Parts: sequence; C-alpha cells; structure tokens
Amino acid sequence: MVAQVSPRELADAIAAGKPVYLIDVRKPWEHERAALPGSVLVPLDELTERVDEIEPPPGALVVAYCHHGVRSLSAAALLDRLGLPGVASLRGGIDAWSREIDPSIPRY
Repeated sequence: MVAQVSPRELADAIAAGKPVYLIDVRKPWEHERAALPGSVLVPLDELTERVDEIEPPPGALVVAYCHHGVRSLSAAALLDRLGLPGVASLRGGIDAWSREIDPSIPRY
C-alpha cells in the first residue's frame, strides 16, 4: 500500500523546515501552468528511465504529486519497486494544495 500525505501535513512539514523532496509526475505543460516550489519534474511516463535523476537529501520526506493524486499513487508504487522506498503520494494532488493551502497556485 502506498503512503499518502495530506496537503496540510506537507505544508506543516515545509513550515517546520523539514527536508522535503517533491517529484512532479505530470506533463511538462501542467508543470508550466502550476507547480509546487522546488519540485522536480519527472513525468510518470519517463519515471523508469529517469529514476537515477531522483536524488532526495538524506532524511527528506519524498512526495510525488500530480493533478488529483492518481498518477502520483502509481509513481510512488513504481519508485518503491525501483528501489526508492518511502515515497508518499500527495492526497488530492496539486488541485487539493491549491484549494486547501495556497490559492495563488492556479487550478486547471
């Protein structure tokens, strides 16, 4: 089962200064339209080939996100199978983040 983190839990971790590594698994056009600050774009369909580019700092909360949280669940499960355990999915995706945490991030 893939772990999930709520937008509030992620926002609290960021506010507390905890190390966080965000992986955006959406398409480039989606990332250009709206993205969480500091996130790394690795589209889901490129994840297997680009897994070596994912280098979270030691002890970081690693969170995959997408638009609504479906692709990020798949991404977190895939990353676990590829040897990067402990990846959580952002529940509700960037859309939930925009609604619940930061309305300045455009919804689409």
